[in-house]
Amino acid sequence: MAREREYNPNQLKNKIEKGGIGVIANGLNNAEICDFLGHVGFDAAFIDFEHGSVSWSELADITRACELWGMSSLVRVNKLDEAQILRALDQGASTVMVPHVITLEDAKLAASACKYPPSGIRGVAGSRRAYGVDDYFLHANEQAQCIPLIEDFEAIENLPELTKVEGIDIFYVAPSDMAASMGHVGNPDHPEVQDAIKRAIDLIINGGGIAGTLVNDDNVESFLSMGVRCVGVAWPLWIKKYGEAFIEQVQAYR
Repeated sequence: MAREREYNPNQLKNKIEKGGIGVIANGLNNAEICDFLGHVGFDAAFIDFEHGSVSWSELADITRACELWGMSSLVRVNKLDEAQILRALDQGASTVMVPHVITLEDAKLAASACKYPPSGIRGVAGSRRAYGVDDYFLHANEQAQCIPLIEDFEAIENLPELTKVEGIDIFYVAPSDMAASMGHVGNPDHPEVQDAIKRAIDLIINGGGIAGTLVNDDNVESFLSMGVRCVGVAWPLWIKKYGEAFIEQVQAYR
């Protein structure tokens, strides 16, 4: 007799929809690390196909490790490509992050690629998350999450219309690429860049969208006070910070 199971919900999506603040663990996350991060309490683990070294053959196991803890798997594809988005979702990704979404057409394509017909254009196949699940396509459409990256200065002017696109869950403002697009490579703290980031966040929220961004220990409260509802944090920086402090403590004991 065939066995059945429930579709694994998207923790990041559901927490935000219930009024909470979603927290993403950014880093070089493989299956082993995701298994560790899950018990810490993160809502999602960031898996990077744009700058990271993760291979497609690893992705299914990474997403399974996240599911063990009820943690979402957030995959950043390396470009706006419906084929890549399809493949990430079929390998078990809960959420897809799409870089360099600038125009209304970009946003519509990103949203559409994350949904099965009639809501979108996602190719129909029985991916691993479909096994044993009743009404899989319905659940997949309800739970798949689309996050465009707002990382180009020219995209800011388009946010009033981008926020009206159905199927976009979070608009995530990326500091470093925003800085680069403004001629301040490597300096996301430049006042002009920070003003642009704040303006983007205001436009997203005023347009009825959910705003997200990358934060650290020093600025997280500031961004939360602006109304940001999804934050990414680079956990390796904590290792560096506390590792250096520990080494200094040891070296001082003489």
